Amino acid sequence: MATTRRDPGRVLLAIGAATAAAHIGNNFTTYLIGGLIDHYGFTPIQMGAWSMTESLAYAAAMFLLAPRAATLSPRTLGIAAGLLVIAAQVAASATAVYPLLVLTRVITGVGFGIANAAVNLAAGRTASPARAISLGITVQTAIYAAVNIGLPIVGQARGVGGMFLALALLSALLLIASLALPRGGALKPEPGRVPRSTASPPDQARVLVAMALFTFGSLAIWPFMERAGHAIGITAVEFGRFQSLATLASAFGSLLLALVVARLARDIALLVSLLTCGLCCWTLTHTEGSTIFAVALVGYNVSWFMTYPLLLGIGFAVDQSGQLAVRCSAVWLLMMSLGSLTTGVLAQLLGGFAPAGGLGLAFCAAAIVAAWPIARRADRAIAGDLVPH
Repeated sequence: MATTRRDPGRVLLAIGAATAAAHIGNNFTTYLIGGLIDHYGFTPIQMGAWSMTESLAYAAAMFLLAPRAATLSPRTLGIAAGLLVIAAQVAASATAVYPLLVLTRVITGVGFGIANAAVNLAAGRTASPARAISLGITVQTAIYAAVNIGLPIVGQARGVGGMFLALALLSALLLIASLALPRGGALKPEPGRVPRSTASPPDQARVLVAMALFTFGSLAIWPFMERAGHAIGITAVEFGRFQSLATLASAFGSLLLALVVARLARDIALLVSLLTCGLCCWTLTHTEGSTIFAVALVGYNVSWFMTYPLLLGIGFAVDQSGQLAVRCSAVWLLMMSLGSLTTGVLAQLLGGFAPAGGLGLAFCAAAIVAAWPIARRADRAIAGDLVPH
């Protein structure tokens, strides 16, 4: 059996700060979309394409970094990512021209993708990557609980431009907090040689398919979540309070997962979390009551932030090089981009968000089927201190 080692607290906190920095786009785009629609009259299809642009750039950056993941420095990646995102958010605050706003999403997407690669690589160097990811999400959600309350208030006082500037300031603070990320690559780069994955192609495919199904289904509605609440009379400020409560609950859920993940049966945990997430997707787009919406939003957030590190942990168990974990996150962003465009088109054609909730439930159920066998094998491999093959 492998010996247990402890990771420095400052590194884990830096992973938390970098996690928060990497996920600003996909967590707060829903407020920006609401603000852009309200202030400038953009259509759901335009906003779906706008959100998709950022997600595609995010995914492209991660796919490009994945082959050399083991040779890259998480700290250097984190610094480069932060500078890109800050510059793009400041630029977005100064324009209402749609093509220029789209261009800023290309830049933020690349920055977020680089930041997420830094997180995955730093987590992969800890004693328990799934635990590090869960602790990172705990830090992220604690920070986001405050941002979810403050950002809509900024939007009311300063408009959508003020929200862009507030997010730029948040990125700057998180960049400073993440400077303790590990330096240098886990492996020394060799000219002309790309480090090979340790996973078999079938196992890689199973993990990536499970991640794709989960993220397409669960995140199709996310960029429009604030709009779904707005459709039943929930204001942006009220939604921010609900989301703040949901992120606090996610912080506790992620902390609990970090404490028990080493003793958890991942197949059962994935079954419960994926099913809960799918049911919450359906409820969020079919309820007419604000209380039920708030409860479903809490359930959605908690289950999502438990499912993601569980799937990513399986990726690390299957492939210790870190390449599969980076590709998993890239697939997540690719599927989110396709989902947001799909939801935007459906909402504009059908006049509502209900179909996106049905998609969420169906695709989360399909992800259970895809993830179950590899989760059971990963559990057996971890118990025997072996890598599945």
